[in-house]
Amino acid sequence: MLYVGIAPRFMANRASTQNLRKRVRYHYRGNAAGSTLRLTLGCLLGLELRRVGSGKRMTFCKAGEATLTQWMADNARVCWIEQDEPWNLESKLISQLDIPLNLDQNRQNTFHSRLKELRAQARQQARDLPISA
Repeated sequence: MLYVGIAPRFMANRASTQNLRKRVRYHYRGNAAGSTLRLTLGCLLGLELRRVGSGKRMTFCKAGEATLTQWMADNARVCWIEQDEPWNLESKLISQLDIPLNLDQNRQNTFHSRLKELRAQARQQARDLPISA
C-alpha cells in the first residue's frame, strides 16, 4: 500500500516551517494526532484510538504508538523525490496511481470510503471512552 506526502506543503500566505526530514521523523516517531499516516495505519492495524490531554487530541496512547512505531520500522519504507513545488507532483501521483492510504484528493480510489469510515469509527469510539492519562 502506498501513501504520498509532501514537505513543505503549499502555503499562499506564509512560508512553511516543515521540511521533509521533520515530516518523515514525525511519521515514524510522532503520534496519530500529528500524522494522518500514523492515524490511518493504526486504524488499519486495529489499535485503540483514545482522547488524551484536554480531550481534543487523539492518539493510540503510549503502548499503541510504540506498537505502531515498531510496525513501521519493520514494514514501512520511505523514498523521496526532490521537487521545487512538491504539491504539484503529489496531486499528479494521487490522480494517476492507486494510492489507497491518501484521503485528500483521492475520492476516486476504491478504498477511500472504507478508510474514511474506519477512521471515523475509531474517532467515535475514542469520543465514547474516557480521556486517557
